[in-house]
Amino acid sequence: FSRQLAAGMISIFTMWAISRFDPDRFIIRMGFFFFFFFLLLMIVMYFLPESLATSAGGAKRWIRLPGFSLAPVEFFKIGFILFLAWSFSRKFSPHQRKNLKDEFLSFAPYAGAFMFFATIIAFMQNDLGQVVLLGFTLVILAVFAGTSLRFFMFMLSIALVGIFFLIIGSEHRILRIKLWWATAQNFILSLFPDSIASKLRIENLPEPYQIYHSFNAIKNGGLFGVGLGEGNIKLGFLSEIHTDIVLSGIAEEIGFFGLVLVTTIIFFIIYRIFKIANRSENQIYYLFSLGAGMLIAFSFLINAFGVTGITPIKGIAVPFLSYGGSSLFATSILIGMVLSISKKAKL
Repeated sequence: FSRQLAAGMISIFTMWAISRFDPDRFIIRMGFFFFFFFLLLMIVMYFLPESLATSAGGAKRWIRLPGFSLAPVEFFKIGFILFLAWSFSRKFSPHQRKNLKDEFLSFAPYAGAFMFFATIIAFMQNDLGQVVLLGFTLVILAVFAGTSLRFFMFMLSIALVGIFFLIIGSEHRILRIKLWWATAQNFILSLFPDSIASKLRIENLPEPYQIYHSFNAIKNGGLFGVGLGEGNIKLGFLSEIHTDIVLSGIAEEIGFFGLVLVTTIIFFIIYRIFKIANRSENQIYYLFSLGAGMLIAFSFLINAFGVTGITPIKGIAVPFLSYGGSSLFATSILIGMVLSISKKAKL
């Protein structure tokens, strides 16, 4: 609690300080610094000894510093969005129409660069969730930058195929799919005729421990919750409930209505970010703010879908809510940059 409180206070001050910057002088420089510096850190981190890099599930995702750990990927995402906004504003135009082949050739360098980033994050850090998050952001930003809807559908198809091969190439990802299917198959197969459902049903699947207790937490909370600090699911059932599955703990302690309130606040923030993007005349600021809003929205939705069993659980922090100073600090920097840009928008 003390570490998260300290991270929260530093994050709020940093957000305010960055919001005072002149975006024309600092935003692009800051974004490029995050892009190149933390990309380098992610590469170097893989070769650091255990004493300097914290492992999780056999992958190194944090760099140990005096008093705290740093997750470079959280800050790299800021630079990634700024780089795309800066480059797309020069490469694409919403008023320029190209055929699918020309669009693909224009997008090919970005696809190649993304494959390089995906290799670092998915294989060197074993974090497919962040790859999916950045991939969605990349493709949708390309659409808003000026590519066509059919190009979006084409790239989405390629992305799904890529995710499929990344999943089957890792035992722990296959296990996560099995755990999700163990929970979801009864509902999904109920939509099919019995003759088809019987052939698709898989028996003797592993017990979906996390999802099962996540459901119990949500059910136990009811409409109004059991009270702050009074949740039982975190007492040995979901010991890491303050991290990736924090929404289940919130649902248990403040109930359905409390969770609706939290969700409303998150989406109001996203709405304000999109409004700033829409009112920005500078194409770089428009795309950056749009990407910032999508990054927060996708992070929240991927996590919410995971704890409710709609999709497999992924290790993505809920913006502002999950424990972790790096995530909180990076999100605050992102919001501070959008607030700085808002000074140039005609709100």
